[in-house]
Amino acid sequence: MSKNLVIVESPTKAKTISKILGEDYLVVSSMGHIIDLPQKELGVDIDNKFKPEYVVIPSRKKLMTQLKKDAKDKEKIYVATDPDREGEAIGWQIKERIFKKGKNVLRVSFHEITPHAVGEAFKSAREFDTNMIEAQVGRRVLDRIVGYFLSPLLWKKLARGLSAGRVQSVALRLIVERERQIQAFTASEYWEIAAELFKPKISGESNFCAKLEKIENKKAEIKTQESAQNIVDELKDKEFKVVEVKQTEKKRYAPAPFITSTMQQEAFNKLRFNASKTMMVAQQLYEGIDIGGDNPLGLITYMRTDSPNTAPEAITEVREHIGRIFGKDFLPENQNVFKAKKSAQQAHEAIRPSYISRSPESMKDFLTPEQFRLYELIYNRFLASQMKPAEFLATSVDIAAGKYLFVANGSHLLFEGFLAAYNKTEEEEEGKEGEEDEKDKNKNVIPPLAQGDVLALNKLTPSQHFTKPPARFSDSSLVKALEEEGIGRPSTYAPIIYTLILRDYVRRIKGYLNPTELGFKVSDMLVEYFPKIIDVKFTALMEEKLDEVEEGRLKRIEVLQEFYAPFKESLDFAQANIKKEVITTDQICDKCGKPLIVKWGRRGKFLSCSDFPACKNSKSITSGVKCPIENCGGELIERRSKRGFFFGCSNFPKCTFTSRTLPQDKEEVK
Repeated sequence: MSKNLVIVESPTKAKTISKILGEDYLVVSSMGHIIDLPQKELGVDIDNKFKPEYVVIPSRKKLMTQLKKDAKDKEKIYVATDPDREGEAIGWQIKERIFKKGKNVLRVSFHEITPHAVGEAFKSAREFDTNMIEAQVGRRVLDRIVGYFLSPLLWKKLARGLSAGRVQSVALRLIVERERQIQAFTASEYWEIAAELFKPKISGESNFCAKLEKIENKKAEIKTQESAQNIVDELKDKEFKVVEVKQTEKKRYAPAPFITSTMQQEAFNKLRFNASKTMMVAQQLYEGIDIGGDNPLGLITYMRTDSPNTAPEAITEVREHIGRIFGKDFLPENQNVFKAKKSAQQAHEAIRPSYISRSPESMKDFLTPEQFRLYELIYNRFLASQMKPAEFLATSVDIAAGKYLFVANGSHLLFEGFLAAYNKTEEEEEGKEGEEDEKDKNKNVIPPLAQGDVLALNKLTPSQHFTKPPARFSDSSLVKALEEEGIGRPSTYAPIIYTLILRDYVRRIKGYLNPTELGFKVSDMLVEYFPKIIDVKFTALMEEKLDEVEEGRLKRIEVLQEFYAPFKESLDFAQANIKKEVITTDQICDKCGKPLIVKWGRRGKFLSCSDFPACKNSKSITSGVKCPIENCGGELIERRSKRGFFFGCSNFPKCTFTSRTLPQDKEEVK
């Protein structure tokens, strides 16, 4: 019989740790939170120092009873929940509410599920960290106060069932403001002129491209096709002469190993994984992969972290591996060290492979395609982080043609460095055009040139362009923006986006986040009545204050009081002034003759009789697009399911046609 009880969050993690610990330990899962604030009440005594009133989650009562049985006659109880604030709080709540005070309940934490890490954690079992718990309780109380009091205001103004979150509302505001920038944007036409040149009497291929940069020492600004053509006509008879050749050796340094935000960004850029999918797959890799013989193995370290730090033993292993696989030329004399942002938890590690000897290829047969792709990304990024920089020879050539100055840029790889392991992409949405320019630059092979060389013109190519609006946020760029602004923490990025989509405030279309009409209205109401509460800087300040609570430099009550004072002032004003928004239509109720109005429900927007509740007639809002099924005669209606939005025939169930897109709108609605 097992002498000790170990409690973790998930069954997969329980199975992996059980294999490591052996028969003396019974490892069970809490299935996440067992204790939480009540679902239908505030659960916070505001007048009593914001004291939380925790209760057992109804669906977890049987599990709680089972945990008590499992703990009976055990010598020690170990809580091995995740090594972050939430994991600390989950474990502490279990200790306080389930086990008698006389029980020997200890906390163990580890950042990778390997025999060595788990063994060391159990050797150094400790008491619970009260500062971490206080910080997590503070966050939970803040979020509950905002959600509990703001949601009814949304019901009053827009529709029942809507909800608002503290951090999610700030993210929604960023998305809505970006969309308004896009809507207000007016494209401007401009032209570029490229010259294809070559050096006469040179052996081999010598054609290269140069772009017009200046006219009479001023930046070339060509607004119309006519102006561009006039310049082309004038240049045809000009002599192209090299004015200056500049060559510079440049280094491109290795990127830091992944933290949560950079992993989510790069998984979107390279794998097109959204944030939720990235975290789900990373969780699987962390908790354990069965490598045969019922032998689960944790392949990566903990995936919720904001620190680029790496354990010394892991640095030693990866440096030995680099020297063995790539050669000593790729290994820097000393390890690469990466600076963490001010708010990072320095006790945490970066996301890295648990075993550098377990290459992605050696694990491929045990992984799903998605697991393999993310593991390969994490593995190669960690390898690259401890390699020498890549070295390039950058060449820039100024070429004069009368009053016109052309510039040719080229880049030649001298030493591959970390690129041998990991070719980092920088194709954030806002930078895609720049990335393409960089690729063109690398392809532009410039022959040996010297000042005074006269070049021959092969052709001139004018090209039309238009200025572009700022790009919509993707999961990747929104996470980057939230991190840069100091909003949210590693565990919250994916849930923020998931919640906005679940509430239909935002829809993910072709990988980009588009605010819905409802999202606009919710954001506008919150900005109007709660400008400080959903202010980016104020929200970031609250995050910093919670970090100070965790560090023991600030009391939880101080943070809550600082937040609640302006919140209560805005709340009182909103409760007194918010009125129901009624959106009328020109359609008439076919049952009572009153006008139909627009409402929102769990399945999206619909039409309702303005005389509700006396008349409960309602109808779907059709798209105006006919059902493509021959002789059907129905119209397509937007509907909502657990998998997202789709279009279905208004004649359902007689006609079962469905589509993710409208015939005239090819954008997929996900």
